Amino acid sequence: MAENRVRTVLLAAGHGSVDLYQGIVPVLVPFLVVHRHYDYLQVSGFVLAASVLSSVVQPVFGLLADRRAARGAGRWLIPASMLTTGLGVALIGVVDSYPATLLVIALSGVGVAAYHPEAARFARSVTGGGHVGMSWFSLGGNVGFALAPVIATPVLIAGGLGAAPLLALPAVIGVALTLPLLRGHHRAGSRPMAGADVGNRTDDWPAFRTLSAIIVLRSVAYVGMSTFLGLFVQQRIPHGVAASGLALFVLYAGGAVGTVLGGRCAVRWGRLRTLRVAYLASSIALAGVAFVPGPAVLVFVAAASLALYVPFSLHITLGQDYLPSRMGTASGVTLGLAASVGGAFTPALGLIAQASSLQITLGCLIPLPAVAWLLARRLREPAMKNSSQHLTITPSASTVK
Repeated sequence: MAENRVRTVLLAAGHGSVDLYQGIVPVLVPFLVVHRHYDYLQVSGFVLAASVLSSVVQPVFGLLADRRAARGAGRWLIPASMLTTGLGVALIGVVDSYPATLLVIALSGVGVAAYHPEAARFARSVTGGGHVGMSWFSLGGNVGFALAPVIATPVLIAGGLGAAPLLALPAVIGVALTLPLLRGHHRAGSRPMAGADVGNRTDDWPAFRTLSAIIVLRSVAYVGMSTFLGLFVQQRIPHGVAASGLALFVLYAGGAVGTVLGGRCAVRWGRLRTLRVAYLASSIALAGVAFVPGPAVLVFVAAASLALYVPFSLHITLGQDYLPSRMGTASGVTLGLAASVGGAFTPALGLIAQASSLQITLGCLIPLPAVAWLLARRLREPAMKNSSQHLTITPSASTVK
């Protein structure tokens, strides 16, 4: 029991060391503008290379992970991708041309893409597929992303872009934490990462497509809120700049709490019930963010962030259970391609804000979780098929407490 928890924590820390680099790229942007005189269009290319490229490529690595799943042949992708992610950011301090900088940032994004499908498969094997264990794995990534400014900004202020190679250190630490897990799991003769029941289950593509649509709606709602929240709070609360920073802290903290809470709630009430309640609550909370006046808006920011993150890890396990023979593909889509759509819709939300107001823009997000709730009502728990009958997997069937 205690050993399982230690492995889960180490795996979550490794996940955090990778997602840290997704948060570092926005931190780098002001330094690239000041020190290398890139314009806004050029630096937007860096963000595109790091985020969208990473998200789009993840399903490709998911397919690769599925094809190499036998005998754990794809596990080498985990440490290799972690080092690649850190190397890409480190090289920013070495190269000096725009194409080369774009290339190394893209390299880091590809490292992130290569890590997640196989790591999510491995996390399921380590945790036994338990909701709580997977929520801690997801939390590690969220914390890593949130810590990026705290870690990278002092390094870059002290040493400029020339200090960027120092930012490879978290990747090295992440590999050091993860390698013993990989070796120990291999020596223990673990079952194939796809799960022991793969041979008795069929892929449910219609349910997986519905789940992907839900993730897209959640992504647009969360990214839209986080993009415009700081500016909106500045307009609504006195001492706007300080209030803006407080609102973003509440947003990130609520996400961290919601990620862990989602696993706990799934153990108690089941994945789908938790999912549905969370999305219905998200719609109500977003209405509060948009229309409740004064400092009370921060309460609804916390509620919206918490509710939108409760389903985060449940998306991963549901996706894997809907595609039991293609868990790498499922992980790549749930963590990558579907989640990236929120960023793609941000320019459209910006146009709405310019044409009307930030309040109306945030109001446009309210129906999205409600639609996700309606779609979630169509989902059913994945079923296991044996030679004589279909058996429904109960929400706690594979839970490690």
